[in-house]
Amino acid sequence: MSETNGQRVVDVRAVEKHFGIGPDRIHALRQVNLQACAGEILMLVGPSGCGKTTLLSAIAGTLRVESGEIDVFDHPLHRMSGGALTRFRARHIGFIFQQFNLIPTLSVAENVGIPLLIQGFSHGEAIKRARAVLDAVDLGGRWKEQPNKLSGGQQQRVAIARALVHEPPLVICDEPTAAL
Repeated sequence: MSETNGQRVVDVRAVEKHFGIGPDRIHALRQVNLQACAGEILMLVGPSGCGKTTLLSAIAGTLRVESGEIDVFDHPLHRMSGGALTRFRARHIGFIFQQFNLIPTLSVAENVGIPLLIQGFSHGEAIKRARAVLDAVDLGGRWKEQPNKLSGGQQQRVAIARALVHEPPLVICDEPTAAL
């Protein structure tokens, strides 16, 4: 992150998001504004259902908003096509989801290597780098196993490794566990 120190990394302006239609419509985000600069650690705190995950998903570019603007590293996510957004996320954002979103038919290392494959790395190089990050989260010896052979905490560490393997300048964590 040294190249971005002091830079505004996230700029959310007047964002609105609804779910549902008609009388069941829920206003999840209402005129939300948020800024974060490089080097900052920002935490969103609030009761269940207040829109934290919705906002984080919008900042990560995995959820479109109805109005407002979201810039990440001066890239207007709200204007990007689906393909451009996918490429941007692959290079700039690591996301640790509430649910681990691991693919059960892939090994632990293959799950971790997915962001690298999206960036065009060879399978061999992706596995090599995934194993190095798995070592860092104390799961190096479990790299060949399927995710369902791991405990919940170990699966969360796999998800963390996947978010970090491509060394993104922005990491978004949705309800990470402090004890990990």
